[in-house]
Amino acid sequence: MLSLPDHWLWDFWIADDGTAYHLFFLKAPRGGDPDQRHWNLCIGHAVSADLRVWEVLADAIQPSSEAAFDDGATWTGSVVRGDDGLWNMFYTGLSRADGRQVQRIGVANSSDLHTWTKRGRQAVVTSDARWYEQFSVTGRKEAWRDPWVMRDPDGHGWHMMITASAHSGPADDRGVLGHARSTDLISWEVRPPLSRPGSGFSELEVPQVAVIDGAPLVLFSCLGRQLSAARRDAGEQGGVWALQPERLLGPYDVTRAVRLTDESLYSGRVVQDRDGRWRFLAFHNTDRSGAFVGALSDPLELPQALGSIPLASGHVEPDRNHAHPGGSVPLGADGSHQAAPSEGSG
Repeated sequence: MLSLPDHWLWDFWIADDGTAYHLFFLKAPRGGDPDQRHWNLCIGHAVSADLRVWEVLADAIQPSSEAAFDDGATWTGSVVRGDDGLWNMFYTGLSRADGRQVQRIGVANSSDLHTWTKRGRQAVVTSDARWYEQFSVTGRKEAWRDPWVMRDPDGHGWHMMITASAHSGPADDRGVLGHARSTDLISWEVRPPLSRPGSGFSELEVPQVAVIDGAPLVLFSCLGRQLSAARRDAGEQGGVWALQPERLLGPYDVTRAVRLTDESLYSGRVVQDRDGRWRFLAFHNTDRSGAFVGALSDPLELPQALGSIPLASGHVEPDRNHAHPGGSVPLGADGSHQAAPSEGSG
């Protein structure tokens, strides 16, 4: 488990350069109200050869010091390498000009995954009122964040999946996976969402789309308080969710999603290790007392059959917030983490 002594870390994304895994994560100073961490943060950076032992490096991206789409906050993103060899980090920005109510997506470039240069002060992808909820219309925050960028499987450019809200329906049931396309990672065309509202979620956070053993997999996260009233009334709770769609690029029937973890783990990602095995990582959200933890989990084993994954709990003890790297941790049959018998497992 990667935990920082002076900072919380939470949402994260990983880039693999073939030698090292580069972890980018939201990072804020510990202390005070953890719910306020979203407004005093930057994007941190660490590297690992095995997804277990991490070396923390200099921060990757800070909010802009001058007026820009991201002068209010820099939130979750993803990294892809373009055909020109440059790395592109697409990330969420919030602006002080609108009270940080409108989420937009911008990009920074790097040749080495260490030094990043923002591509101007303007966002490169913004929400489209034809399909998505607008702050100017509803007065509610405009969800347009957590971009997950991937190549088109047929070689026709790039796709971006986005945490978004539809422009109609009950406020607690508008969560959709937004969609945009590009041929060059520079110009983007916003498209209709890949899922429908009315699926029981107000938000589908931190999406990831992957292909595992030839089968598409969609991950997203949703806390219990962000579920629809119908799901809450039925006793459902939040966590990391998974969906196995028929087609990689949708449409996605989110009503078929299954919950992989309870709320002690959040913002789950899958990544392939050097042995070709798929691993699941998430951040530790709460400990057994309910306090915010803010640390990265050890890798969890991902069974080949998604339906065979028992519900996982990532609870850690309140006095173990500053853990050290550990080994691979399988999902336990009793719904808990089962620590591997390696030193430092936790």
